[in-house]
Amino acid sequence: MLWIAIPILALVAWGVWLLTHREDAVRAHPPGPLPVTATTVRVMQQDVPNYLAGIGTVTAKETVTVRTRIDGELEKVDFKEGQDVKAGQLLAQLDPRTQQAQLAQAKAQKAKDQAQLANAQIDLRRYDKLIKLNATTQQIVDSQRATVAQLAATVQADDAQISYASTQLSYTRITAPISGRVGARLVDPGNVVQASDVKGLVVINQIDPITVVFTVPGDSFQEINQARQASAKPLVVTVYPRNSRQELGDGTLVLLNNQIDTSTGTIMLKGLFPNPAHKLWPGQYVDARVVLGQRKQALTVPDAVVQRGPDGTYAFTVDDDEIVHLQPISVTHIQDGIAVIGKGLHAGQRVVLDGQYRLKEGVRITESHKAVQGDAQTDQGDAR
Repeated sequence: MLWIAIPILALVAWGVWLLTHREDAVRAHPPGPLPVTATTVRVMQQDVPNYLAGIGTVTAKETVTVRTRIDGELEKVDFKEGQDVKAGQLLAQLDPRTQQAQLAQAKAQKAKDQAQLANAQIDLRRYDKLIKLNATTQQIVDSQRATVAQLAATVQADDAQISYASTQLSYTRITAPISGRVGARLVDPGNVVQASDVKGLVVINQIDPITVVFTVPGDSFQEINQARQASAKPLVVTVYPRNSRQELGDGTLVLLNNQIDTSTGTIMLKGLFPNPAHKLWPGQYVDARVVLGQRKQALTVPDAVVQRGPDGTYAFTVDDDEIVHLQPISVTHIQDGIAVIGKGLHAGQRVVLDGQYRLKEGVRITESHKAVQGDAQTDQGDAR
């Protein structure tokens, strides 16, 4: 049995020796800290739109309250509520009998005065012949000439009265002054309406095209003004629903207000939009953006990369050995989750996107997930 025990004792001794030397090696060379899990992306170079954003309200391009211009009974209404109408289209009809009678009376008065004028002209011609024969006096001739002139003026007054009566009669037909969509009917047929009525008969809003009024900080005035002067075309304005990136439409900037509101420190802008599908509606709140130009081949990272500390903004960069370094950076603009870097980074450089709270200079990382910056670009493209 001795020949079996000797190998066993030798094996045990060898194991004890290994354990002892391993512990000595660990004490002599302790293992380093475990790598920190983090997510990285690469700095990209791309064209980025430069725009200003504000909260706006959709407004009708034109709004008209249709009122009667004369007093009378509303005989009929020729539109349906919510209907689209064209300029000049008949909307309502007043009882025209009073105005028709006034027109007929004016025409009759003119016919009477024309007859008197014709008779006076005949007498004048007769007196002109008699004065040549010394059969009448010059005073009678002059008096008759004055009578002719007076009656001619009376006929002219009759013409004016006929024109006035015709105009009053035309007011019994109430037509649309603009093209647009009518709202609720404010007066029913059978009511007596008056020109002094404030509420009118109906309101027409022009909604195609339509406008959006929004405000931006007044300090942006020079930037907008320079962009307008530098562009051969009107600046593009894009609108979105509140807190959404689903684009409602593109339009053009038609107004940069002529003064800054000193009470709010903002300046008003107005965009004009085609609206055939009626995606925009008067009174609707929207997010509006006026595009001032493009930042060509700008260095960009997701805005989560940018960190802020006592000494300013910085980012954690990652070298080829998976070691992070704290890199001061300058940020020129942040929009749609994308930060435009002024200096401090270069294209293709790896930076930490997530997990920065556990990092410091010189820490080794292990990649948890290769973030695809194209996702951020897609988001930016959608918002654009």
